[in-house]
Amino acid sequence: MSHIFLYGPSGTGKSTIGKTLADNLNLPFIDLDYVIETNAGMSIPQIMGQHGEPAFRDLETNALRDAVGHVSSVTDPHDRVIALGGGVLLRDENRTFVENNGKVILLIAELNTLVERLTFDPEKRPLLAGDLREKLTSLLAKREEHYNSFPLHLDANQTPETLAWEIQALLGRFHLSAMGEYDVIVGQVSNLTNFPMQSPMIVTDDNIAKFHLEKVKSILQSSGFEPQSVLMRAGEEHKNLETISRLWKCFLENGLDRKSTVIALGGGVIGDMTGFAASTYMRGIDWIAVPTTLLAMVDASLGGKTGFDLPEGKNLIGSFYPPKLVLADPSLLLTLPECELISGMAEVVKHGIISDPGLFDFCSLGLDWVKANLEEIVKRAMAVKIKVIEDDPYEKGFRAALNLGHTVGHAVELVSKFELRHGEAIAIGMVAEAKYAERIGVAKKGLSPVIAQVLSTLGLPTSIPEEMLRESILRAMRVDKKKNAASIRFALPVEIGKVELVNVTDLESVLE
Repeated sequence: MSHIFLYGPSGTGKSTIGKTLADNLNLPFIDLDYVIETNAGMSIPQIMGQHGEPAFRDLETNALRDAVGHVSSVTDPHDRVIALGGGVLLRDENRTFVENNGKVILLIAELNTLVERLTFDPEKRPLLAGDLREKLTSLLAKREEHYNSFPLHLDANQTPETLAWEIQALLGRFHLSAMGEYDVIVGQVSNLTNFPMQSPMIVTDDNIAKFHLEKVKSILQSSGFEPQSVLMRAGEEHKNLETISRLWKCFLENGLDRKSTVIALGGGVIGDMTGFAASTYMRGIDWIAVPTTLLAMVDASLGGKTGFDLPEGKNLIGSFYPPKLVLADPSLLLTLPECELISGMAEVVKHGIISDPGLFDFCSLGLDWVKANLEEIVKRAMAVKIKVIEDDPYEKGFRAALNLGHTVGHAVELVSKFELRHGEAIAIGMVAEAKYAERIGVAKKGLSPVIAQVLSTLGLPTSIPEEMLRESILRAMRVDKKKNAASIRFALPVEIGKVELVNVTDLESVLE
């Protein structure tokens, strides 16, 4: 269980933000002050006036423990978003209690902002009675060291919607609803057992099984399951109908039915194939994604796209069928070969170019910084894609922005016969498409070198191999799944943090 506690001075908007956040995550919301008043049958000013602050603090402690104890019960196992009073965690026992039961997000704001908000607040706050600015200044000074001791904090001088989203990105916690309801969580793989499932079967490949299969099996066994597993051959070259047929047969042989759950433990290839097999077996059974590569965590596991390749191109057969849960554990990346980590960084850079300049700047710090901050990288990159796919789940509009670098990249990857890793091909594609954007005036001159420099810093290639025939690349682009009758829609970078969708008819000009 991991509840979300919002904390900070009066006027930071804990209740308003909390309600928005709870709605976003499909979680219940508790306002602790409201609970206290309801339990006492009187307002907080009345409690303070009649019984004093120590008595109020006792009521506050009891309400906090009752709330968290209740939501942790068998009958109500859900996490909740809980707005706390501005001084509840001054008691060490309360602070220890909430930190053992979830994450504390401290909301802060400038004095003038707090004064402005509280001046027009109809609620009377006993500790701020009298000269509001003077009392608030004194209170903040007394609690400055206390508030500064919380590591997770956000500037509350923003809209509730913006702050709620920033909290989600900070925690790596999302609830998607545009294409079926499911959670995306950055956490420990042991959290898998919090999800209700029946007769789980793990699908993985022979490489990943050596590192993670027994651990996941053990976690499931600790909750009373006897999970079956099936091993696929690793590699994009096995992402085909033959492998899908084998999965269907394994599902059948192991007695999976409509209530069973399949767990995709692996990278994008495993996720795509497992999801497609689950979407078509008995007309659809539940599946869970546990990505083990950076590429899968920030891109392939999100959005509900499943499928397999044909000899003519990647992902030409597929379906939209989201998992019931995506659980991304960054610690699983510690066993990832460095070349695969570098490959995954291409998608991270892509997400920074699309809408997060700060993430792009992180990428420019190099691979050593990335390795030391993998959890933050995963959360930030994941948030970009989730925002896009929630706004456009079926790729009818701006979701096509996620194809940045992919039209050229997929073609280069195919022509290389997959000797180039996916991320390497996408890096090449991004630079080629950025150069084209400059030539046609969509991007300002100098953008492509900036992108190329960051990719090079991470160890990614930035140019099409000289031995690769342009005619072969163009032929592969023409069968790309993003084409329409007369043109191919490209997602072209305008600047770092912005892309534009452009229909291109003259494909030769893209590769000039």
